[in-house]
Amino acid sequence: MNSKIQFYIIIFFLALIGLGLTFYKSIFFGFPLLPGQHEEVWIVEAKITFTAKGGPVKASFLIPSAAPGYAIQSEDFASTNYGFNKTKDEYGYRANWHARDLQGIQTLYYRVQFFGSIRLDSTLLEEEPKLDPLPFFAEPYQIAVDTLIEQTRNNSADTATFTVELLKSLNSPSRSQNVNLLLREHNTIESKTELFLKLLTRAKIPARIVRGLFLKDGIRNKPLSELIQVYDGSQWVFFNPLTGNSGLPKDFFIWQKGGKSLFDLIGGEDSNVTFSITRDLRTSQELATYRANSRDAKFIDFSIYSLPIDKQNALTLLLLVPIGALVVVIMNNLVGIPTSGTFMPILIAMSFKQTELIPGLCMFCIIIGAGLQIRSYLSHLNLLFVPRISAVVIVVILLMSCMSVFSFKLGIQHGLGITFFPMIILAWTIERLSIIWEEQGHKEALTQGGGSLLVACIAFLVMDNSIIEHLTFTFPELILVNLATILLIGNYTGYRLSELRRFKAMIKD
Repeated sequence: MNSKIQFYIIIFFLALIGLGLTFYKSIFFGFPLLPGQHEEVWIVEAKITFTAKGGPVKASFLIPSAAPGYAIQSEDFASTNYGFNKTKDEYGYRANWHARDLQGIQTLYYRVQFFGSIRLDSTLLEEEPKLDPLPFFAEPYQIAVDTLIEQTRNNSADTATFTVELLKSLNSPSRSQNVNLLLREHNTIESKTELFLKLLTRAKIPARIVRGLFLKDGIRNKPLSELIQVYDGSQWVFFNPLTGNSGLPKDFFIWQKGGKSLFDLIGGEDSNVTFSITRDLRTSQELATYRANSRDAKFIDFSIYSLPIDKQNALTLLLLVPIGALVVVIMNNLVGIPTSGTFMPILIAMSFKQTELIPGLCMFCIIIGAGLQIRSYLSHLNLLFVPRISAVVIVVILLMSCMSVFSFKLGIQHGLGITFFPMIILAWTIERLSIIWEEQGHKEALTQGGGSLLVACIAFLVMDNSIIEHLTFTFPELILVNLATILLIGNYTGYRLSELRRFKAMIKD
């Protein structure tokens, strides 16, 4: 295979892997592409109160395990003088409190935190239908039930429309005689919902009650709301028993499915369960990391997210070095700005991130200017290369120390940041510019020194961008795209922008 083709194949796969991993993390785990993004986290607290009779007490409370559109982050249980365990049955998980001898008013607390899920688990939406035994109605209610079901079936086309028509019949102000007869015994909302489920079961349609909460910040001491879930032959469909609207409301958090009791109590009476809701904001980065950990994503265990926080902060700066390298390559190979070395502009740009741009420029120019004067004097001593460059390093350290002390005494806090400048690079820059000054003249030395400083400033502005910082840390795999870009630019042999003016006459002719 031709080496040029191999080269482009390598570039293609580097870019593909980098971008593929980036979009995979963003789409499936919710890692944000922009900094400062937040997501809603809901905190629901259930308060359970009852009166103990003065003996053994057993309390069992149904807690949410999984809900479409939401992911549970944490759970907390609070009680005094109770034993506690958590069990699972066919309806989900239950929190169980038990005590030997209690009397008087008792209070139990359960708190859960959850947030919006990126994708829905199909197992939460598709479940095997279970048809309860056909309910029995005494006469004349049985005739009214059969007549109502037959009329509703004639006015509907499928299970969904049958459910809607049946709800209309029960909620209509102008009810038929059969509906009025049935509602005499079911005149409350709870009993009316129970009647509706019995009618669906009598029509051989699997249905169940779904209890949950409409999420709204600041709700206090509210009971669960009820929806009806009907199996239409292929999936479960939600219906509001009061309005007849179909579909699961966007802000509805499912707490309980099925007719199993929400709270069971032995050894007590007068139980009551209320719920309070609070909304909080968390960074999308934090929640995305939690999603990845909860799904046992292996790349999290072998990524920078698994490192201690102080190491992650250090890597934040390190991951910006490839960005600086890309800027140097673009400015040198495409624009044509000469620099004194490759790494010097990158390291100076990173130093500017600690000192800020203007103070850093001033300190850099002072050190380089003073260093060039001292280096000019050392050249007259005819020293060998290694002692000369070592002397320059010592001089640079002395200059940095003196500037730090004078800045502190003058109250200039930015001057203390001079310690972040790479002293070896500064010494080598002074030595290199001195040689260029002696061999090629001051114009070339100023051109390369000014070019290096210009590229360092541009690299700093790019590296200091909050979006760039966020992307390099959140998606370190973008380094592969950076590498592919540098390789592609490295293969360019055409004119640089600075050369277009130089060869303008040739192009014109």
